[in-house]
Amino acid sequence: MHRRELLKAMAGLAVAPLGLAACSVGEPLVIGLHPWPGYEPLYLASAFDWLPPSVVLREGRSAGDSLAGLRQGALDGAALTLDEVLKARAEGIPLTVVAVCDDSVGADMVLTRPGIERLSDLEGQRIAVERTAVGNLVLSQLLEASGLSRDQLTLVDMAPDEQLPAWRAGSIDAAVTYEPMASRLLREGAVRLYDSSHFPDVILDVLAMRRDRLRWREGAVKALVAGHFRGLDHLRISPQDAMQRIGAWRGLGFDEVRASYAGLELPGRAGNRDYFGPGGDLMSAARLLNEVMVAEGMLVRPDDLATLMTPRYLPEPGEAV
Repeated sequence: MHRRELLKAMAGLAVAPLGLAACSVGEPLVIGLHPWPGYEPLYLASAFDWLPPSVVLREGRSAGDSLAGLRQGALDGAALTLDEVLKARAEGIPLTVVAVCDDSVGADMVLTRPGIERLSDLEGQRIAVERTAVGNLVLSQLLEASGLSRDQLTLVDMAPDEQLPAWRAGSIDAAVTYEPMASRLLREGAVRLYDSSHFPDVILDVLAMRRDRLRWREGAVKALVAGHFRGLDHLRISPQDAMQRIGAWRGLGFDEVRASYAGLELPGRAGNRDYFGPGGDLMSAARLLNEVMVAEGMLVRPDDLATLMTPRYLPEPGEAV
């Protein structure tokens, strides 16, 4: 199971079902998204009618639904992880990033059995890791920090939803994981050894648009991005109300919703401008993902990263939204 499919079985906000849509002047901008904490500001914007009729959200169960909609031409853009954007671009889908939704600063982690206290203690241990770009990225950072090579570890290709029975059976000694599996493993006695707080600004969720659908859509894209930030403002200013709403949509308690944001940074307007700036972290993250994904055979060749991002749809400093 992909890391952004964690909540796919939970009830979603009632937005339009995923389907085919033509693209012509006057038709709304159709955006694919799925339940994930970093995308909830858009759900809040929809619930409060902060998005104009020119913007339509179409919810799927997972990022796979959004990618399928992009391939079929049903969507003009989607909320995706940055590695998913690179994979889509490799397929010929001309995506460009227009906003950063969240940054993993601890949400992705390596949990181990007690007694494994140092990174070097992982030598010879059986480590469960999902062979996705994110899983491989966490693994590559772990190896760099520990000074170990892949040959010194026993890697077990395993999705997080398979890790708990393997842990209980004693067939793994460590796991590259994330919520909600992380909490379940911690209840079983696992210990956090390493996490993405050691390499922030790398695992990013973003809003990405098809460049070939942007003509005559500038106003709608700006309204979409402004809606995201307005929803984010509500989450920050009125967290009790926002999280109760999110909990009702997802079938979660307030504390569970609050916990789902642990280890995530949600950059606002100024933070987004920093990501998109010269030498910003968005391009740095893309370069690192390029290296990891090519090395793992997930990309045939590196993305040239031309047209990967544009800040033109971000609110200007002081601009009312």
